[in-house]
Amino acid sequence: MPDSLPPVAAEPVNIEPPVSALDAMLTPADILFTRNNGTVPDNLPGWTLSVTGLVARELALTPEALRARFPTVEIVSVLECAGNNRSAITPAVDGQPWGPGAVGCARWTGVRLADVLEAAGVSPRAVYVGFRSPDHVIGKPGVEALSRGLPLAKALSPETLIAFGMNGAPLSALHGAPLRIVAPGFPGSAWQKWLREIVVLDREHDGAKMTGLDYRMPRHPLRPGQDPAGTEFDVITDMPVKSLITAPLEGFSTPGPVAVRGFAWSGHVPLAKVEVSADGGGTWHPARLEPGASPWAWRRFTTELAVPPGPVTLLARATDMAGKTQPMDPPWNPRGYLNNAVQRVGGVVAG
Repeated sequence: MPDSLPPVAAEPVNIEPPVSALDAMLTPADILFTRNNGTVPDNLPGWTLSVTGLVARELALTPEALRARFPTVEIVSVLECAGNNRSAITPAVDGQPWGPGAVGCARWTGVRLADVLEAAGVSPRAVYVGFRSPDHVIGKPGVEALSRGLPLAKALSPETLIAFGMNGAPLSALHGAPLRIVAPGFPGSAWQKWLREIVVLDREHDGAKMTGLDYRMPRHPLRPGQDPAGTEFDVITDMPVKSLITAPLEGFSTPGPVAVRGFAWSGHVPLAKVEVSADGGGTWHPARLEPGASPWAWRRFTTELAVPPGPVTLLARATDMAGKTQPMDPPWNPRGYLNNAVQRVGGVVAG
């Protein structure tokens, strides 16, 4: 495991681990990918989280008061950037050029967002919550870098947390200290870091990177390169079913049979199965699925394939309980979001 990971981009700081580092059930904090849209705020003394908007009682809570007032809970959940594996999209699109490593699974500690909202007394007119943080666009103080939100139903779901810990330790600055949102099943953009304000709204939040093409998908498929002008877009909510082969790695050389392992996960629709192919998808072999640490955690899959000597490309595909299966080719959209195409790992089986 590497001692440090090179950033994908120096400013803002965006860091992606290699697939070789993602073979643990819980992804260490120093390995988990880092996605930032702007500056990394300091965890300054006197940090206060406010709850405002359509509430009966506005709240102002320090992280210490938050922990003292509300029950502490833990949840194991996958965190994945909506642009994970964007670099495989063709033709190329704008956005952070992630490979397949903008994903991980961790144990998050915090309080339920629902408990905090209940204490504030949410208005019957509320439909959405918006989040605000002090990070700003690089070189533009005062210009919000990211201000996302959640539909009220997701905000009130028991798995949605205001987190202050990860894998048994306090959050680091890069991962959102002192407080961040944890929204299992939703893209990482919804997991607002450095949380300073929760605003309860009677409409969809329109903060920084909530509108236009940012973290939104077209309602109807677009052809590669098609101009999105005039197309209706929706905010990304549920993440699609996906799998990742963590061994063997690209360029492998091994005697047969070939032992294959990795992880698979889904959004709100549970994972059903994983299959592996060594003949371009002509034949699919079922993999063994281990239980997940929670309904939101990824699940280990393993199998062995009898493969004749010579070059081979391994494929893995996952299917959810609704019957949705990973496509063979990446779906194109103007920002390269939600690429859950079947993964390919090439190597050689020794004779």
